[in-house]
Amino acid sequence: MKKQQTYGNDSISALKGADRVRKRPAVIFGSDGLDGCEHAVFEILSNAIDEAREGHGNLIIVTRYLDHSIEVTDFGRGCPVDWNEKEGRYNWELVFCELYAGGKYKNNTGGDYEYSLGLNGLGACATQYASRYFDAAIRRDGYLYTLHFERGELVGEMKKTPADQKKTGSSFHWLPDLDVFTDIDIPKEYYEDTLKRQAVVNAGITFRFRCESAPGKFDETEYFYENGILDYIREITQDQSLTAPQFWEAERKGRDRPDKPEYKVKLSVALCFSNKTALCEYYHNSSFLEHGGSPEKATRSAMVSAIDKYLRDNNKYVKGEAKITFPDVQDCLILVSSSFSTQTSYENQTKKAITNKFIQEAMTEFLRSRLEIYFIENRDAAEKIAAQVLINKRSRETAERTRINQKKKLTEKIDIANRVQKFVDCRTKDVERREIYIVEGDSALGACKQSRDAEFQGLMPVRGKILNCLKADYPRIFKSDVITDLMKVLGCGVEVSGKAVKDLNQFDLSNLRWSKVVICTDGDVDGFQIRTLILTMLYRLCPTLIREGYVYIAETPLFEITCKEKSGEKTWFAYSEKEKADILKKLEGKKVNVQRSKGLGENDPEMMWMTTMSPETRRLIRVLPEDAEETARVFDLLLGDNLSGRKDYIAENGYKYLDMIDVS
Repeated sequence: MKKQQTYGNDSISALKGADRVRKRPAVIFGSDGLDGCEHAVFEILSNAIDEAREGHGNLIIVTRYLDHSIEVTDFGRGCPVDWNEKEGRYNWELVFCELYAGGKYKNNTGGDYEYSLGLNGLGACATQYASRYFDAAIRRDGYLYTLHFERGELVGEMKKTPADQKKTGSSFHWLPDLDVFTDIDIPKEYYEDTLKRQAVVNAGITFRFRCESAPGKFDETEYFYENGILDYIREITQDQSLTAPQFWEAERKGRDRPDKPEYKVKLSVALCFSNKTALCEYYHNSSFLEHGGSPEKATRSAMVSAIDKYLRDNNKYVKGEAKITFPDVQDCLILVSSSFSTQTSYENQTKKAITNKFIQEAMTEFLRSRLEIYFIENRDAAEKIAAQVLINKRSRETAERTRINQKKKLTEKIDIANRVQKFVDCRTKDVERREIYIVEGDSALGACKQSRDAEFQGLMPVRGKILNCLKADYPRIFKSDVITDLMKVLGCGVEVSGKAVKDLNQFDLSNLRWSKVVICTDGDVDGFQIRTLILTMLYRLCPTLIREGYVYIAETPLFEITCKEKSGEKTWFAYSEKEKADILKKLEGKKVNVQRSKGLGENDPEMMWMTTMSPETRRLIRVLPEDAEETARVFDLLLGDNLSGRKDYIAENGYKYLDMIDVS
């Protein structure tokens, strides 16, 4: 029997000391994996950067050892670790053993750090708690202070020895604990990337990276940008940009909410436009905002607003064209933003995004106004930017249309049989074998359905006489469900472009789903007219099918001739008056019965198969116009707007068709 669990007053407990981090490292570092271990390095590095940015030291050294330990050394004022009269404790206890303790809580009211990367008083303590060992060596006030921690606990006592009064700074050497993190082997690429980024946004500070390649042997790399983000932009472009790099900066004061205290923000942006490279990076208090937040939102809004205004004011859009979006700008934008504020709201301790409302508002207004001034003062550059953004926009729209069309193609291949009314598909997927019969009405559909070979013969009925596509304009043509359904079944699209095309694809012969397109109508006047209208439609919307020989006409017999013989009754089919005469001549002297062939809908399946659908016995006429211009001329004469030409033709040739006139 399962043991009964109790949940009472004694069930509640609190983590104490180092366990607050060691048992829940992801709360502070964002993860208990390698990225969490990397963030611990950044916490210690941040303190060194804050010192250097306040003007205390211009060199920071980071060392990666073979045993996976790390050392960070700065030449600032040195971390206070001696007795704190106000708190009644040693500062080393507060800094390295107490969460939410530090010297950066008054940065908005005249504290020691105005613009600080570290704010929460967590980093040094959390990193120490998460280490197998943690050694601190601090020079200040003419003394060298040393401390040694193991798994979050001080071993021995703090040592305080006299030292050179002029030498100050802090050095921390620690080994991340595998009992805390799942992996501690931080690759050198992390250090290289991080230190380069910090050099970019901390102009004038040198970052030296020492990587132990063999016991006691170190490879050294230095990162230094005298002009910070502007030099970084120049490094990226290599003088190959559309516009010259620009550097803009400003300082603003404001608040996130009316009842919140006012704070300062320093804004700086380096940017240019390029048709070869695109990059947008955002930093705040020198922390790389991987997830952006307020500065990214501001950039998006300001860029789109300013460039769209320029395009509208200068009539760059074509009539009815959609407005640009930020991706259109981003594709040709190289921008690095570095901001600092005395009060910062990060999404979390990992500092990968900020949420300050005022910073977003201030940066939006700052960027928008500077861009508008820039466009006025640099007309040539503005024209280049406008042209490139429009190229990006129109390329994106074309790609989106292509993607949508491709999606349609794929979708239609799957469910075309369900989406087109009364279409009857065949079983085989082999396009080389597939045939589509375009038949006249539902009655013919029923007869053909019973007589066809369902393996390779599909059926598509047309209801009544379809629109004369030669005389109608495209909007009217594509309002016809009969026509659009038929084109969907064919699958090859139409050789027509424009808004009127509805949801049909552009013509692509490789997407044709059939090896033969067979027009099958009754052999009477109405059948001939429907056949001609279908041919006209194909000629206007996809003439390539005719030119390439994919279109056929199924001949239907005009007469059915039966003759009784000793072996039984035999049947012959005549497709013309001459064939009828030839058959009757052969049967001269015998008792024969001649009757005009019934419509397709009234034929029995055996007869339909033998006369119209069997590849062995059917008669198919391939439609192969020798000259497209001649075909167009004939179609226009008979079905187009050439009324006088049609009258003349009837006057000259009408007598030939008198016997086909329906006078009932």
